[in-house]
Amino acid sequence: MSARQIRVTGRVQGVGYRDALRREALRLGVSGWVRNRRDGSVEALLQGDGARLDALVAWARRGPPLAAVERVEDAGPPEDAERVQAGFDIRRSV
Repeated sequence: MSARQIRVTGRVQGVGYRDALRREALRLGVSGWVRNRRDGSVEALLQGDGARLDALVAWARRGPPLAAVERVEDAGPPEDAERVQAGFDIRRSV
């Protein structure tokens, strides 16, 4: 299992981005979490098979229909990547 942390910027809040990312993650069998950031970006921790993570990051570059993604920063595995996530949560904004 691999882990990646992404940050998505653009028009990604108020357009259903988190819910759509969660649905796509569950469809692909990826676990983790997603949350809004105060700076207007969306951040997500993704865990799963490398090919599934690649597919979800590719989806994140498009997002749902109302989103206008400008950039997806892929930070690689975060510090807490060894903690296995169950399911895919929408976390409180930070």
